[in-house]
Amino acid sequence: MALNASPELKQFVDDELLRVPLLFGQIVEGVLDSARRAFATMSQGQQAAIGEMLRVLQADRQRLGQRYLEVMRDKVAEELGLGPAAAPAPRSAHEVSLSLVEEDAVALDIELSHTIQLIKSVAEQELRELTMYLATVVGDIDVSQEHNPFRPESHARALWLTAQALPMSRGHQVAFLRHAGLPLAVLLRQSYATACTRLEQMGVEPARYRTLILPGGSRRSSVTPVTTFSPDLLRMRETMPGPLDAEPSSAPRGPRPGPARPERWHDIARGAPTLADRQAVELVGRLFEAMLEDERVPEDVTLLLSRLHGPAMRLALRDPSLLDKDQHPMWRLIHLLAYEAEMVPDRRDPERLRLLRLGQHLIDQLSAQPEQRTSQYSRAVEKLLDFLRQRLARRCAAAASQIGALQRLEQRAGEAVTVPQVLDGVLDPQGMVTVPSELLPEAGTVSRPTADSDEWLERLHAGHWVRLLLQGRWVHAQLLWAGEQRELWLFGDGGSDATWAVRRQALTLLHAGGLAKSLQMRSLVGSAAKRVQQEIDRESRA
Repeated sequence: MALNASPELKQFVDDELLRVPLLFGQIVEGVLDSARRAFATMSQGQQAAIGEMLRVLQADRQRLGQRYLEVMRDKVAEELGLGPAAAPAPRSAHEVSLSLVEEDAVALDIELSHTIQLIKSVAEQELRELTMYLATVVGDIDVSQEHNPFRPESHARALWLTAQALPMSRGHQVAFLRHAGLPLAVLLRQSYATACTRLEQMGVEPARYRTLILPGGSRRSSVTPVTTFSPDLLRMRETMPGPLDAEPSSAPRGPRPGPARPERWHDIARGAPTLADRQAVELVGRLFEAMLEDERVPEDVTLLLSRLHGPAMRLALRDPSLLDKDQHPMWRLIHLLAYEAEMVPDRRDPERLRLLRLGQHLIDQLSAQPEQRTSQYSRAVEKLLDFLRQRLARRCAAAASQIGALQRLEQRAGEAVTVPQVLDGVLDPQGMVTVPSELLPEAGTVSRPTADSDEWLERLHAGHWVRLLLQGRWVHAQLLWAGEQRELWLFGDGGSDATWAVRRQALTLLHAGGLAKSLQMRSLVGSAAKRVQQEIDRESRA
């Protein structure tokens, strides 16, 4: 999403870009100083390699500084919506290329991630202040989003792209990035503090807010805590206003998007024989309102779920187990639709459109039923699961040639046969980058695999979704195939037809470094129950 490129923000950007060449010169001095101080503790081979890197760095300082400035200009222009943004790769049935992600490539991603975290840690307070100042500059008094185009991620990635301009091996480039991390963090802390001072001198008063979202994160709203369980809904039901002459608290608070206005709880409750039934209808209505107001749910999914608002309240009259647990078939249908749509974030993606069309068809059928029964929702869940199994089968069929190549590769590796870098034109040798041993990070700079990482891998099966940092970006990836020896793994991108073949060692490195984890289906009803309970508590205190 492009930032609000106001004239004041553009002026700030121009001022900061003028200081980038000086910043890079100071980074180089920091790298030289860091490498020289560590020189005495290095082996003879490491000393020779680092010495060569320092000589080239000093000779190419001016050219590298210009490269750093160009990269930062491009990144800032993209942030401000003034330059082309990288578009996601379109889905194609003819995708045949495959990159094998090796341990060295993963180690680079981990190094880059550590650099970003180091900057955030060292310059935490300055980032907070700059966030407030820039929010005022663009008129975002509530600080609803990040407006800093010079965030740590931008500088760290610009540093790596600049390192790649060094006319040396990949190992030397990684060594430069590693030695530049701390100097960059210290310098950015000073740069952010100076920027705050300049903005203050310009008369900018920092915005104030209750909850700070630190730069660069993809954090979601913290109003409703994420939970995988529900509070005691049966106990919550007892706090609901049941009499039909009471003011219906679950009546819509205003016009909501959706194909139909949800039925009011008291209209449905007229057929309820007991006070407990009317209270159950009221509670389900309030749970739905909370779910439909959840900002984490995409708008197109919210439109679908809103159609179940009235049917769910009618189902509560027939099936008391609706409030027993959040694994009821109706809740499972809601959770599964929202989860799978989130895994494919591009709203124009054909697979997402197929998913939502099926969801609309199922919900239309359920809404049209004169009598709501749990068995109807169980069948809808089975149809949705069957669609997901077919979708996975289609994805695996499209990657059949890649899977075959990986099977042969794994078999050769198991037979201790020399494995070629190119196999049937499928594996991309450019993805297999090696780092000279004398330039590998010192012990402790990259987390090593643990038993927990091995156990995590053993729990993964085809169809599972994971979040990975691959090739410098976070992706939602679905496991398509794992080798019989579980040494090679094939993942498919949730937003495109891209696939990644990853070695076991690379995956365990990512997991140990906190850069790979399984994704769990979020309980929307659990989060909604938390919010409703908070509302009940406030009402009881009023």
